[in-house]
Amino acid sequence: MSALPNCPKCNSEYTYFDGSMLVCPECAHEWAEGATEAAEEERVIKDANGNILQDGDTVTVIKDLKIKGSSSVVKVGTKVKNIRLVEGDHDIDCKIDGIGAMSLKSQFVKKV
Repeated sequence: MSALPNCPKCNSEYTYFDGSMLVCPECAHEWAEGATEAAEEERVIKDANGNILQDGDTVTVIKDLKIKGSSSVVKVGTKVKNIRLVEGDHDIDCKIDGIGAMSLKSQFVKKV
């Protein structure tokens, strides 16, 4: 048989190359050869101290953070509960009491 990987969508073994893409004839899924390994690796988000963060964690702000478009500031020591990790530059979505919904960078928080 061939040494080609199985389809990541339907796990079919009948994959083939079409130019630079791999194709599954059973479900018509197309992907790049290295894309399966990259998709399997989960992005790890760490706080300022190097602790791994997860959805639902509680963190503390380690630096005064100015809020764009407002005169408000998130003070040092503000506790943020039930964070949600997202893709992007600001990788934490949360609600802060007295301020509301906000996105934070993981480098400015530490896990409690």
